[in-house]
Amino acid sequence: MNKIERNMAIMKKFELMINTNDKALAQELVSEKASFFTPASPVPLYGGAGYLSVVDWMRQGFSDVQWHLEEMVAGEDKVAVRWTLTGTHDGEFLGVKPTGNKISVCVMNFYYFDENGQVVNDIAAEGMIGILRGIGAVK
Repeated sequence: MNKIERNMAIMKKFELMINTNDKALAQELVSEKASFFTPASPVPLYGGAGYLSVVDWMRQGFSDVQWHLEEMVAGEDKVAVRWTLTGTHDGEFLGVKPTGNKISVCVMNFYYFDENGQVVNDIAAEGMIGILRGIGAVK
């Protein structure tokens, strides 16, 4: 298996990891050196546990949140993924009380890999506006 095929296989496992909150997979797939940012934390979060804390933050507002990998383009050290994020706004999110609205939002992420095939960086295109529109916080 070449690096491109490896990276695509990793992203399939990554999808499983975020949708099941699998801590063992997070430790396998995400480098401990990787840092992630979220509006819920003023400081970066690190490693697989840090990444899953971002997922947990999303679940506070959308207990049934799921990411569906729609397509990806891979290189030897990075993968671009188009996700469809779905969920029901059944908890407070960014100060917005639950509306019961169902959301379906297109999200783009770029994942970067180290020489061991672990995710070391995740750069997200701005999908938050779609979420806020979905729950009625903005028009």
